Amino acid sequence: MATTPLAVQAKAKPKLGLRAWMEAVLVECERAAAGFDADAVHDLRVAIRRCRSLADGLMAMDPDPSWKQMKKAGKKVFQALGGLRDMHVMQYWIEKLSNADDPVAIKLLAHVRAREVECKQEALKELQQFDRKQWRQWSRTLPRRAVRVRPGSIVFKHLALEKWTAAYDLHKRALHTRSQTAFHELRIGIKRLRYTVENFLPREHAAWGADLKDLQDFLGEVHDLDVLWNTAVHIAAFPDLESRGRWRQRLTEERSKRLDRYREKMVGKQSLWRVWRAQLPSSGSELRAAAIARLRIWASYLDPDFLHSQRVAHLSLSLYDGLKQAGLIAQNAEHDSRAVLHAAALLHDVGKAKGDKAHHKDSFKMVRNLTPPLGWNARELQLAAVVARYHRGALPRPRKKSVQLLELPDRRVVLQLAGVLRLANSLDTRNGIQPHLKVGLEDKVVLVQAAGYSPLDRSAEEIAAARHLLELVLRRPVLVRRLRETAGPHPAAGSL
Repeated sequence: MATTPLAVQAKAKPKLGLRAWMEAVLVECERAAAGFDADAVHDLRVAIRRCRSLADGLMAMDPDPSWKQMKKAGKKVFQALGGLRDMHVMQYWIEKLSNADDPVAIKLLAHVRAREVECKQEALKELQQFDRKQWRQWSRTLPRRAVRVRPGSIVFKHLALEKWTAAYDLHKRALHTRSQTAFHELRIGIKRLRYTVENFLPREHAAWGADLKDLQDFLGEVHDLDVLWNTAVHIAAFPDLESRGRWRQRLTEERSKRLDRYREKMVGKQSLWRVWRAQLPSSGSELRAAAIARLRIWASYLDPDFLHSQRVAHLSLSLYDGLKQAGLIAQNAEHDSRAVLHAAALLHDVGKAKGDKAHHKDSFKMVRNLTPPLGWNARELQLAAVVARYHRGALPRPRKKSVQLLELPDRRVVLQLAGVLRLANSLDTRNGIQPHLKVGLEDKVVLVQAAGYSPLDRSAEEIAAARHLLELVLRRPVLVRRLRETAGPHPAAGSL
């Protein structure tokens, strides 16, 4: 349903943050309940839609269940008001497209007014059941969680690319089938892209916002006209074939005008699809880096000591690169093993959100159940889950269920990466010394020199045990020695 005709009459709302929009919902609830006039209904739906679209973007990063609960609570009121809003919009179109003495219009308006009374009763019932106290509590807690992800960051560009990809697929389908359903789904896809850009990418919104709104309005008005026609047919509003043909022609003309305006912007070499795609993460390494950033944010909400995981990721990649340079790790043609290791290291402690006991098993389940971010596939994420599973605890034996789930070529990859992660995890001694190491090969012995290592420290026992898996994989001893520091800064653990 388009909001353009009636939205023009409504007062403009400033673009505010989550807290302000959630507070606006409570204010607009009282205004709407006073009489359910068109402006009040529109303003309340706008406020709820803002909150729900912000939640939709943030829950992709933050797994806290409150986002989903808030969306669900808002959806009930939003949908209850939707039928009422449909009647307001339908009345607008009937009056615009016909004369007051048109028998079709008279019958349609009578239907709309009767249905409007029913919709007001349904909306009032839902507003009375709306838990304002819980909503007010969310308005305090959720904005504090939202500020952890900076607007305009690469993670939101990655999210926008997911919405762009979904909407573009719907665009191709709509142009191919030309069905009412396909164009309605395309409008929803563009709406989701618009809200993501509007809420989280201020620079892109300044450039794209007007076009995105126009496109949503064009397709929304097409949907309004389709609903009007289907309603007229359903209630048998046409007294004769002449009136039916006349209304059909008028609605088809109005519909075609809007689809033509859509095609002007979205079809051809200069289409906006191409313009937008060029300003989002490109395929390949940039896209995969954006996906890693998404995984990092997700982990940071769950891991109680995420700084440790970042240090472990730094050590894991340093150890992996050193072993690869020494010719001890072969490049895998099917996977970016280094990226899999990076993800596993960042995510290996997310299971601690459920408690410290057997958290490595919880980490495995949580990572395995993630939807692969755009740029990654399910097989790679499965590998990262298994690698994270074996950063501690039992060794990844072939009979283990988590290992048996893997294809045979992937099991060798898991053994290598788990061996690297297990040793790197033990090397983060949490003694305040910046993690740094060097890897070399001396007389068929792998020598790992680590900053802050001491053979007399209690952590040396853990390190001695942790290197065992890597020794099995490499089929040679791994010795850990203290790195003699030289002048010069080392990379920060959080810079990955």
